[in-house]
Amino acid sequence: MITVIDYSVGNVKSVCNAFEHIGCQARLSCTPKDIEQARGIVLPGVAAFGYAVSALGSLAGLVKEVALAGKPLLGICFCYQMLFEQSCEYGLHKGLGLISGRVVGIPPGRVIPHMGWNLVELPEDVDLFAGLGRGKHFYFAHSFCAEVADAGAKIAYADYGFELTAAVQKANVYGTQFHPEKSGPAGLKVLQNFYDICKRTVT
Repeated sequence: MITVIDYSVGNVKSVCNAFEHIGCQARLSCTPKDIEQARGIVLPGVAAFGYAVSALGSLAGLVKEVALAGKPLLGICFCYQMLFEQSCEYGLHKGLGLISGRVVGIPPGRVIPHMGWNLVELPEDVDLFAGLGRGKHFYFAHSFCAEVADAGAKIAYADYGFELTAAVQKANVYGTQFHPEKSGPAGLKVLQNFYDICKRTVT
């Protein structure tokens, strides 16, 4: 069973519905017991960084604890950004620090926010993209992006006039800047891959 963490920010139920659509067992919960007992956890959300971190509250420490213990964790959109050390969105805010790096504004000269479909080049060694080939289009909606400084992280990029970090993997920690639940068959395959990773993992 996957636990999709419900902390009243953004599209949490739509992610749970996407898992159910592909036949994956997922529950929407903010109960510590459900997080601790889950085979994997998903952090979705659409919000400003500081607000969402505040809304997650004490669960942030538990999420970090179980991820460091080896439980698969998937952060989506803003919660992908939360995986890093800090964000400068409306002031400096501390992230979970599971991946070295920071979140900054999309560079000037591009349309902001970055909204819509964009091609993501898919590295063969990123487990989330198994079976998807060398590149797929995914749906984005964001104004800030991650600068990854972690030598242990595997990165997928999209071209947005610069190399936009679209997804990341570090051991059992995964993140997508795009919304897999809004990205059609390719996005559902990403969620299926995460579910398969969780079923293979013993924590």
